Amino acid sequence: MTTNDKVYIDKILNGDANAYAVIVERYKDLVYTLAYRMMKHTEEAEEVAQDTFIKAYKSLNKFKGDSKFSTWIYRVAYNTCLDRLKKNKRYQSNVAIDEYTEHHVKSIDNALDVLEQKERQLVIKSCIDKLDSESSFLLTLYYFEEQSLDEIAAITGLKANNVKVKIFRARKKLATILKDTLDNETIESYGTTYRPALR
Repeated sequence: MTTNDKVYIDKILNGDANAYAVIVERYKDLVYTLAYRMMKHTEEAEEVAQDTFIKAYKSLNKFKGDSKFSTWIYRVAYNTCLDRLKKNKRYQSNVAIDEYTEHHVKSIDNALDVLEQKERQLVIKSCIDKLDSESSFLLTLYYFEEQSLDEIAAITGLKANNVKVKIFRARKKLATILKDTLDNETIESYGTTYRPALR
């Protein structure tokens, strides 16, 4: 948790409700993005984001400060999404990954590395949207927020080793989709160098 977060959280806990607007402004975009990755619908993502901030406000006194505030509020968002998905029992699309090896995943990663940053993000975001909710959520944290395995474990309530397995499987699914998106020559040309292993 940044010192700045703590300042505003202390103000809120001491009765300054207006200070919460600063927290909402700071985290609203990512909370919405994570909600959208899981819910796949704009309106539901907006509702989940709103519910997340309401729940966070009501239970702010339970936040002990032993982790980053971002980790805590992302976990509230994650659990809010899970509750809604269970309630809706929505069918989740799945991607066949059996034919994809670790080498293929690394080849895809390196092909992405040569793209311009903005183009790379657009490609990944559009492909992540096609994944199931959990995979979308995990990869958003992994690719765009650069969260560590321990941080993602804290957000999801899973063990770090389990998170590592789930992220790798999610990356294999993403690689399957990206294979149809990226130019094959780009993938093959940059398949010999390796991206760093999962943190």
